[in-house]
This record gives sequence, C-alpha cells and structure tokens, in this order.
Amino acid sequence: MRLHTSCILAAAIALNAAWADAPRFDRIFGSHMVLPHGKNIPVSGTAAPNREITVTFGNTALKTKTDSKGKWSVTLPPMPPCGTGQTLAAVQNGDSAKLEDVLVGEVWLASGQSNMLFRLNQTTTAKEDIAASGDDQLRLLNNIPQAHTNNAPYSGKDFDAVTTDNFYKGQWAASSPSTSGPMTAVGYYFGKKLREGLGIPVGIIHSSLGGSEIAAWLPRQVINANNSFRTLRGNHWLDSPLISDWVRGRARKNISPRLNQGSPDHPYKPAFLYESGIAWTTPLPITGVIWYQGESDAEIIDNAQNGMLLKTMISSWRKAFRNPEMPFVMIQLPRINDPSKIRAGWPEFREMQDTVAKTVPQVYSVNTIDLGSTNADVHPPFKRPVGERAGNTALNKVYGKKVPCEGPAFKAFKTSGSSILVQMEQAAGLTTTDGKKPAQFEIAGTDGIYHPATAEITNRKGGTAVIRLSSPEVKSPKNARYCWNRFVTPNLVNGNQLPARPFRTDTPVLKK
Repeated sequence: MRLHTSCILAAAIALNAAWADAPRFDRIFGSHMVLPHGKNIPVSGTAAPNREITVTFGNTALKTKTDSKGKWSVTLPPMPPCGTGQTLAAVQNGDSAKLEDVLVGEVWLASGQSNMLFRLNQTTTAKEDIAASGDDQLRLLNNIPQAHTNNAPYSGKDFDAVTTDNFYKGQWAASSPSTSGPMTAVGYYFGKKLREGLGIPVGIIHSSLGGSEIAAWLPRQVINANNSFRTLRGNHWLDSPLISDWVRGRARKNISPRLNQGSPDHPYKPAFLYESGIAWTTPLPITGVIWYQGESDAEIIDNAQNGMLLKTMISSWRKAFRNPEMPFVMIQLPRINDPSKIRAGWPEFREMQDTVAKTVPQVYSVNTIDLGSTNADVHPPFKRPVGERAGNTALNKVYGKKVPCEGPAFKAFKTSGSSILVQMEQAAGLTTTDGKKPAQFEIAGTDGIYHPATAEITNRKGGTAVIRLSSPEVKSPKNARYCWNRFVTPNLVNGNQLPARPFRTDTPVLKK
C-alpha cells in the first residue's frame, strides 16, 4: 500500500512540530558541564508553550510553566562543590531533555585574541602536557570560530558562518588527551592551576578570535548608548579612529564582495564577537574572566582611548553577568622583537593595562614581560607559565590563597645628586637571574632623552628595595623607566623568581 504524498508531508510536519516542542536547554548548558557552586543558578530552555515543565538536578525538583513562545526558566538554589556527575533534566508531558555528568564547582570565561585562541597542541610542551591532561574534574567548553580573518575575500561559506548563531561551535567535555589539544592553552593551564589550588571541579568557557579588537567585544546597547562610540555604528566602523588600521584593512579585504550590500557582518565588526561568543554565556554566574588581548588595539598609541575601551568592556561584561565586581585577570602584553610600526605602542599599552588594574577594583594585570618572543613572532609558543601566572593571580587575589603572584613593582622615586633612587615593592629577595647588575633601566634629564643607566640594588628592607640609577650621559636626572621598549631582556626578579614590572616615572595624565 502506498501512502499519499500529502499524508507523508503531514506526518513529517507533525514530527517536526513535536521535535520543536520537545524540551531543550539553552546553549550554555550541556552534558559534562560545571555549574557554579554557592550561587543561585538560572537554568533555562524551550519546550511546548503554555505547559507545565519540571526541572530536576540531584535532589532538587522545580516546576514552572512555559510562556506563549515556549520559553521556560527556573533557578537552582546554591549548592556546594560536587565532583560526582549528576543529571540535569527537563521533563514535560513525558518528553525530556537530559544532560549527563554535570558537576558543581568554579567556572571562568577565557577570551581575547590569538594568544588566547592559541591551542594547547601548538605549544612547545604540547606532547607532554596533552599526555598528562586527563582530569575528569576539569571541564572545557571550547568554542571554535567557524571562519577566520585570513588576508583574502570571504567565500559564500565564510559569510554563512559569520552570523551570531553560527560563528562559534563547541560543546562541554572533560579534559583528556583526546579533548585538550584544541583547547586554549592559556585557559587550560589556568584551569589546571585552579584545580591544583582549590581541589574542586573547574570549568573553563573559551570564546576568542585572532586579531580581534576591544570594539568587537562590546555589547551593541553600550555602543548605541554612548556617544563616544558613534563611529562604531553601521559601516562607519570601517573608518573609525577607535579601531586600528590593520583591523579595518583586514575586515575590508574579507567583506569586499559584499561591501556594497549594506553593512555585512564580520568578526571584527563592533559588537559581533560579544553577541556571537559572550552574550549567550551570561546566564551562568561565572566567577571571573581571564583576558589576553591588546596586540590589535596597541597599534593606536593612545592610553586614554585604549583605557576607556577596556574599562567600558569590563563594566559592560560585569553588568551582563550581573556581578559588578566580577574579577578580570588580564595578561599584560609580553616582549616582542619586532621593529615594525604596528608594535611601537606596546610599552604604552602595557602601562595602560597596569593603570586599569590599579584603578578598577578586582582587575589584575599579569606581568609576562620576560615570556614573549625573542623574534617577531606575535604568538610565543611557551604558554604554560603564562596560564600558571594567571592562575596564581586568581588563587591569591580572588580566593585568598597564599600563592606568590607579583613581581617587583615601582613604588616611588626621588633624585639624589647625579642619581635617581627608585623604590620597589613586592621586592623581598630582590636579585637578578644572571648574577649581573639589573638591566633595562634608563634615565633622562630635563631634555627628556633617555640613556641606559647603571643600576645597583642599594637597600633591601622587608618587602621593599631601593635601586640607584646613574649614567655618565645624564648629570642631573629627572625621570627613570624600566623595560620601556617593545623588546627587552630583563633580569630583575624577586625571591619568588617573578619578574619586575615595566614602568616609567613620567607617566602622562590620562584625559579620557
């Protein structure tokens, strides 16, 4: 017996309708995930409209009703950390969605540009670290970009991928040699350090993109509401002074086939990466963010502008996650041996990062001046110490663990005849890694011209130390600076072998 075509079509439509109405969890929720402990946890999804639905997790069962569009939401009460996998289920009229092996612990978001995207399997220690990556209590949500910004016009497939719903693809997984390789290396090492220090489950959500500037990570409503961002709206962003020449040039190249068709989406378009990679994660009350970005924005040597952008992004993410003091642990730009114009502003950008960390509560700048490239490679492959320093910073500053995380930092200075005396804090055990005098110090007189300085550690007292700087080229010094170049070879560390932080004493006042 043959079924009439209309009957088959009707059956297919009915089946699709039933599937559409079946309970589902929203995108952030998945099997093998980690739910944050000690907080109310909103859990949401879709199902058949205007009907009761029950959500269960462990011994908790919550009933609610879907709205007219099928949306539902419940709030799980605060729970202690739990390393035993449990089932998170949503049941409606006998249909159910089940997420298996869900843990409860700490959850962090890892974001930024290519050095955060840099994979574990690309690092210099990839083989040994991947082999040792098996940890059922470390869970990774690796959101993989479906298009990149190579120096070529986009294909139709690329344009199809560059939508807020399609740009990132990923799913939760337990860390293992079969899953960890494609993961963000810095995010992985950070999570591993938290696991060691806290002893509870840790989840890392990763959304980043190579070359991305801060504007792409700003929420659209922030851009539209702030007149300082008027040049980021519509197609104006392709000429905006808030975005570097390199970023705008690459974007123009990619979207050139459709530039005359309105305002095509691009990964660097303001708000795009926030909408595609961050907005849908905001229901989860994460603990904090690790942020590795700046190589693109540093092309514009303007600390006031870059500081305004960074602070706006931090405050907008805190608002979106409903946590006004959500910690931000950012990686300070390292050294790079690249004389090109595009890297000229790295010293200033490092300074801006430190200034934001000093002036915005719960923001921390992780010094990596000694960990960058000795060549022009913007992607130094040794990522383990970067992630570990970020992890130690979180353990110390966020969790109150007595873990060393800060190297020597500038505190004060004064002139003394033909010398400058620089006082450093976090300087207990101040020494050099090679047994020589401290390198990379410079001093300048009233003419503002800097000359290499001889540096001597003259006084150690508690956690502070004094360094005397002098130069035969500068008879009456006025200012000093340390590691103030895109490429340096520093040797000054404290007793924990953490490097001294770059600084200058003639820091300009930020106007924005």
